[in-house]
Amino acid sequence: MTAPVQQNRWEFVPGDEITIAPGRTGKRIRALDAIAALGITPGTLGGYVENENNLAQVSGNAWVSGDAQVSGDAQVFGDAQVFGNAWVSGDAQVFGNARVSGDAQVFGDARVSGDARVSGDAQVSGDAQVFGDAWVSGDAWVSGDGLICWFSHVGSENGTLSVYNTKNNTLEVTRGGFRGTVAEFLAASAEKHDGRIQHEYQMLLEVATSRIEAARTKGRP
Repeated sequence: MTAPVQQNRWEFVPGDEITIAPGRTGKRIRALDAIAALGITPGTLGGYVENENNLAQVSGNAWVSGDAQVSGDAQVFGDAQVFGNAWVSGDAQVFGNARVSGDAQVFGDARVSGDARVSGDAQVSGDAQVFGDAWVSGDAWVSGDGLICWFSHVGSENGTLSVYNTKNNTLEVTRGGFRGTVAEFLAASAEKHDGRIQHEYQMLLEVATSRIEAARTKGRP
């Protein structure tokens, strides 16, 4: 998916720049128009982008704020938001209602879209795709296709269960406000849910484990 052509709903702030890489700078942006949904008024300062194509606002309320950086050929568009100290670079795309925050990094050819959330110290790279209601956080290291699985409309609250690879090649689980290992999640589930829901979670985690371990093996030289 390619972002629409940029329209001038924001401008660069003269003199407010940071070094992204040797010979490359990110420039602070400032809103020219209000974005009511985000509480942004004309003059509100945003984050840093390297070039005009990094943030497209033809339709939707896409925005980069805080000390977040978007650089290279990366694109943020739709209603996506990048904030905190997050970094989006390379050929990555963040769109839809996606949110990238904290110290998270999205780069390479990665795509984050839909209602997906990438936060904490998470890294999403390579040809990885995170979309739907998936939530990637903490020590996540999703460096290619198949290193994340998520299941929507599960559990007693019909929420989303996300399972992903970490920097240590272990598995981490997020569900609602929970983040932890598979064992920690199952223990927490046993305290809260009846046997049927526990069994459903167990089966879903077995599927996720199988798929992610297969993706790891495929990615090895």
